Amino acid sequence: MLLSSLPPHPCGDIGLEQYSTSGDIAASWLAQITVFGDLSEDSVVADLGAGNGILGIGAALMDSPQVVLVEVDENACSVAFEAVEQAGVSDSVEIICRSVDESLDLSGVDMIITNPPWGTQTPKSDRPFLNAILRSNSVAHLMHSTEATHIEAFFKSAGWNVERYWEADFALPAAYFHHSSRQGKTKAAFWRLMPPD
Repeated sequence: MLLSSLPPHPCGDIGLEQYSTSGDIAASWLAQITVFGDLSEDSVVADLGAGNGILGIGAALMDSPQVVLVEVDENACSVAFEAVEQAGVSDSVEIICRSVDESLDLSGVDMIITNPPWGTQTPKSDRPFLNAILRSNSVAHLMHSTEATHIEAFFKSAGWNVERYWEADFALPAAYFHHSSRQGKTKAAFWRLMPPD
């Protein structure tokens, strides 16, 4: 309920494919991650493309001692600051307003969680996020379209273990001019990505 009450993602830039992750999806996803043992009271978590911070805030509420929210959009960063304060997790959450690129330092991160752009507007816009996961050499949990056939091949070619473990309906409220209905949905899939031993 707390995650559902956070200020929503401003969804102002169609080029960044910005959509709000619902509180229900975020809570269910985080609960599944804990089953794997990847989210614990010792986990340092990075939420890449954090938007309003809902996933990272959820990790902090589940006792992760340090969470880093990385988001390029300044309006979304402002909303994330507000959401972090509202959730009462400002002691354990840091917000970095910058792009996910090769200079992003993810050393010390135990787990990455991300719902990157799916490439609907700009082909391969997810690649900086996928490459960041590879560079981190940390376990990662990724949300992407169920139609994304490249995830498994991308990571397996680098020697990673890949497990697709869940699918869910992802709500698409009418946020942009090209939306023809007030509320749509799409299917999202969820992967656990594990670096080589």
